[in-house]
Amino acid sequence: MSLSRPREQRVIAGVCAGIARNYGWDPGKVRLIYLIVSIFSAAFPGTLVYIILWFLMPSD
Repeated sequence: MSLSRPREQRVIAGVCAGIARNYGWDPGKVRLIYLIVSIFSAAFPGTLVYIILWFLMPSD
């Protein structure tokens, strides 16, 4: 399975859901980890990575 953004389980763009689906993880846990990492990194790098992945990951 390739890394892509699913149409279902999206909250914003489906980046976290796509990563979770690719690795067989729970999407809620991936979102929580992303949120915690973003908060502790002053939010900017996490937001920038999310936006980049939003454009690079193809949609289903």
